[in-house]
Amino acid sequence: MEMVEGYFESFDKSQLFYRQWKPKARSSGKILILLHRGHEHSERLDQIANNAAFAKFKIYSYDNRGHGHTEAKATYEFMNLVRDLDAFVKFVCAKEKKKTQDVFIVANSVAGVVASTWAHDYAPQISGMALVAPAFRIKLYMPYAKALLKLAIAFKADLNITSYVKSRYLTHDVAEQDKYDNDKLITPNIPARQLTTLLDTGERIVADANLITVPTLVLSAGSDYVVDSKIQGDFYAALSSNHKRFVALDNFYHGILYESNAELAIDEISKFIGECFKLKSKPDIGKLVAITQQECDKITHGSMPLHQTLNYAMQKIMMSKLGFMSEGMKIGLKYGFDSGVTLDHVYCNEAKGTNAIGRMIDRNYLDSIGWKGIRQRKVNSMKTIRTRIETLRSAKKKVKILDIAGGPARYLIELAAEFSDIEIQVRDYQQQNVDEGRTLSKDLNLTNIEYQQTDAFDKSSYQNQDFQPNIVVVSGVFELFGDNALIENAIEGIGSIIEPDGYLIYTGQPWHPQLEQIAKVLGNHQQSSWIMRRRSQCELDALFANHGFNKLGMEIDDWGIFTVSVAQLTVKPRKKAATA
Repeated sequence: MEMVEGYFESFDKSQLFYRQWKPKARSSGKILILLHRGHEHSERLDQIANNAAFAKFKIYSYDNRGHGHTEAKATYEFMNLVRDLDAFVKFVCAKEKKKTQDVFIVANSVAGVVASTWAHDYAPQISGMALVAPAFRIKLYMPYAKALLKLAIAFKADLNITSYVKSRYLTHDVAEQDKYDNDKLITPNIPARQLTTLLDTGERIVADANLITVPTLVLSAGSDYVVDSKIQGDFYAALSSNHKRFVALDNFYHGILYESNAELAIDEISKFIGECFKLKSKPDIGKLVAITQQECDKITHGSMPLHQTLNYAMQKIMMSKLGFMSEGMKIGLKYGFDSGVTLDHVYCNEAKGTNAIGRMIDRNYLDSIGWKGIRQRKVNSMKTIRTRIETLRSAKKKVKILDIAGGPARYLIELAAEFSDIEIQVRDYQQQNVDEGRTLSKDLNLTNIEYQQTDAFDKSSYQNQDFQPNIVVVSGVFELFGDNALIENAIEGIGSIIEPDGYLIYTGQPWHPQLEQIAKVLGNHQQSSWIMRRRSQCELDALFANHGFNKLGMEIDDWGIFTVSVAQLTVKPRKKAATA
C-alpha cells in the first residue's frame, strides 16, 4: 500500500490528521475506514491496512483529538468523537466521489462505541461495521469509580486521568507489547469527562441497540481485562440488523488486532466485509416502528412498580397544587407542555414565578434534561437554517422560509430581524400561538414575517398557496404524533409547495430518558396525557426519503435526544397533495 498523509476539517473547523492507504493493485472501488482504539493513533493501524485481506480497498484512518499527529486538544465530550467520525466519512466520500453505501468501518475498543453511536444516532447508510472489543462498559475496578469521577469533575472540569492499562493486558505477543511501550505517540491520559460521557453513552446505545440496522460484526475477546465482554453480547442480541454476527475469540486479550493469532480476527472481518458489500436488502422500517410502538404501548397501558406509580402520582399532585408558582408550569398546565408558548418560555430560559420559591421551582423545571436538549435543538436549528440562507443568497436566490407548525416562532422572528431581505411565513394550529407571534413581530415593526392559523396535517392547506418556500422547517411537531400516515400528509404537502431543490429542515427525537415521566405527569395541548412514540433516525429519514428528500447532514445534542437534519428535494416530478 502507498500511504498518503493530510488533514481534514471536522465539524467545528478543527484540523484532524489522517492517513490514506492506496492499493497498488486495482481497487474494488470500496472504502475501508479504520478507527484506532483509545490512547493510540492511526499509524498503529498500518500493519492492518497492509494486510493482504484488504489489498483491494482504499483505506482511511485519522488521529483522534489529542492523539497522534492531531494537534487539536482532546475533547471533554464523547459525542464530539462521534461528530468527528461523521465529518470524516463525509470528507472521504467527497474526496473519493463515493456514497456512504461504499463504506465499511472497522472500529476498535472506544472507537467501537463511537461507530455504534454514529450508527444509532445518525442512521448512516454504510455497508456495515466491525466492532472489535467495543468498550461499552470499561472495567474501572474501583467501586463507585464513575460516580466519584463525576463528583471530581464538578470541582475540576478539566480533570485528566491516566490509564491503568498496560501492554501486557492488551496482547500476549511480546513484540507487540514492546512496540506499544516504546511508541512515543501513545497518549496515556484521557479527560475524565470524556470517560464518564463515554460510559453514559455506552449504556444508552446498548439499551437502545434494537434501533440499529447497520450490518454488524462483533468480535469479543475471551480474556479481556479492559472492558466487559458480556455486555457486548447484550448489544449484539438486541441489534435489528438484517445481517449480523458475533465471534467470541477464546483467550484473546483486549488488543485483538495485535494478538499473536490476530489473523483469525482479520479473516472474520474480511469475510464479513465481502458479505456486506454484496447485500442489497434495506432496513426493515416496519420492525423499527413495531419496537417503538411496543415501548409506547407499555408506557400507556403497562404496569409499573408501586414506588414509580406513587412517585409520578405525587409529582402530578404537587404540580396541580403548586404549579401556579412557576411560570413554566403555569403555562404548561394551561396550554399544554408541548405547546408553542411553553417552548417559548423554555427557549427564553429565564426562571419566573410568583415568589422566590416559584422561581426556584421554575429554575429546576427549566434545567431538566429534556428542556436542555430542546434549547440545544434551537441552537442547532438556527445554525442549520443560517447555513442554508447563506447558500441560497450566494446563489442569488430570494430566501423564503416556511415553518409548518412554528408556534410563536421567536427564533424566526430573530432571523426576520437579522435578515431584512428574506420572507418568512409561520403556520400553527393553535390560535394563541399565532396571536402571540403577530404581537411579537408587530412590536419589532417587522414586515417580512407573517402568521397563519393552519393545520399542518391537512393536505388541502397546502393547496392554492402564493407563498412558495425554498426552506421549509418542521421543528418539534412530528415528535408529538406517532401515526406515520398523518406525518406523510404533511411531508406530501411540503413536497407540493417547496421550490425545486429546496431545503427541508426537520427535527427528530430518536431517544429520550424521560418518556415515561412525561407521559405520567405532563399534559399536552389537547389536555390529555403527553404520550410520545419516538422515531429512530433511520425511520424518520426513510419517511422523507420515500417522498424524494435526500438527507445532506445532521446535528445532535450531547445527550443524543434531539436531532436537526437537512434534506433537499431531488426527485421529480413531485407528488401533489390531494385536495381533502
